[in-house]
Amino acid sequence: MRDDRNRRPSQEAEPDGLIEGRNAVIEALRAGTAIDKIYIARGETDATLGHIASTARNKGIVVAEADRRKLDGMSRTKSHQGVIAVAAVREYASVDDILSAAREKGESPLIVVCDELSDPHNLGAVIRTAECAGAHGVIIPKRRSAGLTAIVAKTSAGAVSYLPVARVPNLTAALKRLKEEGLWVFGTAADGGAPLYGADLRGPAAIVIGSEGDGMGRLVREQCDFLLSIPMKGRLNSLNASAAAAIVLYEAVRQRG
Repeated sequence: MRDDRNRRPSQEAEPDGLIEGRNAVIEALRAGTAIDKIYIARGETDATLGHIASTARNKGIVVAEADRRKLDGMSRTKSHQGVIAVAAVREYASVDDILSAAREKGESPLIVVCDELSDPHNLGAVIRTAECAGAHGVIIPKRRSAGLTAIVAKTSAGAVSYLPVARVPNLTAALKRLKEEGLWVFGTAADGGAPLYGADLRGPAAIVIGSEGDGMGRLVREQCDFLLSIPMKGRLNSLNASAAAAIVLYEAVRQRG
């Protein structure tokens, strides 16, 4: 009889959140491990990898093709077998969970919406600031965004353990839902926005932070009730996404007393 007492469970992630190899990833999927994304070698037609991809997609997990070179660079074991899963540090919440958190506290909802923040350090910093400012949650899109990875958790200084983060397939639809729930949507814009310090952020609000390079996408921008600009007195005309989030969030904190 095989003694498994000293064998590490195959679905357990490394400290950096990586689960490598076909059997390990299959076991993680079977065990219900929270997985942020699965990378599969581009061009592979192996039936096992196809099974992993279809199973993951059925569970709502993002599956991305990657060059072998990228997988080799990510791999710690150097035997990834064409597949690497990135574990999520915690389960994602739902938009309803975030709205319920505000209701339970008897507070007007204050939610941060991140439009395709791909840098995990930026997302972690936004989550940390949102938690410190008393926001009720953060919403991110399913694709073209960093997720709740080990790097995000570390950068958030543990805030991911306290603040619900929802991951939605369609950010535009999520904003429409928030508006139906009575929230005003405030977008941050480098140009064309009204001065931040003239905005009324005392009511139920969703604050949209654009991506590092391009800002808010057109469809997301169209859902904003107000566009806000942060005063820029220097020679540069934009701020880091997490810095912009901090400034707007703490203006909301100041107004809410």
